[in-house]
Amino acid sequence: MKQRITAVSLALCFLATAAFAAGPEIGTWKLNESKSQLGGGSKNTKVVYQEAGDQWKVTVWSVDPKGNKGKNEWKGKPDGKFYPVTGDAWSDSRSLKKVSANTYSLVSKKGGKTVGTGKIVYAKDGKSRTVTVSGTGPDGKKFKSTAFYDKS
Repeated sequence: MKQRITAVSLALCFLATAAFAAGPEIGTWKLNESKSQLGGGSKNTKVVYQEAGDQWKVTVWSVDPKGNKGKNEWKGKPDGKFYPVTGDAWSDSRSLKKVSANTYSLVSKKGGKTVGTGKIVYAKDGKSRTVTVSGTGPDGKKFKSTAFYDKS
């Protein structure tokens, strides 16, 4: 009986540690358009963060002003280094850097030129996040966007 209790306790500790280590970012985030102030034309409607070994795989679903749907992917670490982006007309590399427990800075580049900068702030309860980005869109126009996401 003691062995069973010990095994169950160890399993629960492992699961709690794994959940804590994952942090607030891992999961599916859906755009809350009513709370957002979107600029730049396209909107990212859903973002999924997954652990991929020692990296994150981030998949972003978007809709452009004409209603065309898109999807891009980024796989990297939040270490400030640039990693390739696939499927995005706006950028071809992205960098995330952890600034504090719930805040990240981000930079997007196209052809080596910075096209956007911003920050991601996760709520302390882990149920929402705010993404603020400014930059130059594919059309050459400057934009600023604040998007609110709810975890689903």
